[in-house]
Amino acid sequence: MKELKLETLIAVFEEIFGSGLFWAMVAIAALVTLAYLYVLIRDRAVSWRKFLLAQLSMPVGAVLAILFVQYMTNSDFRDIGGPIDMIVLLAIALLGAVGMAILVYTAQSLIQGKRTASDQRV
Repeated sequence: MKELKLETLIAVFEEIFGSGLFWAMVAIAALVTLAYLYVLIRDRAVSWRKFLLAQLSMPVGAVLAILFVQYMTNSDFRDIGGPIDMIVLLAIALLGAVGMAILVYTAQSLIQGKRTASDQRV
């Protein structure tokens, strides 16, 4: 493979996860992203309490992402062979951690609703 194209990556991901699951994950990621943008625009500020709780969920997201990909690819940690495998594993963990943080922050904001200045404790 001399060039890395978007079509090639999509084909690889469809092969790994299956076409239905892959596109369902893309749709869910797009919905969560839109909900996150909605929350940021609606609140016009970041809630640092929600942000802290979202950050605390990041290790869980990293581990779940790695375990999910390991399950879907029918591989084991013994199959990690070289530096590129470790880079891919760390990238999966990073994306899972960030995704979990965004999901937790968005869910908290949507469930609790917008807080006004009089609702917040100083």
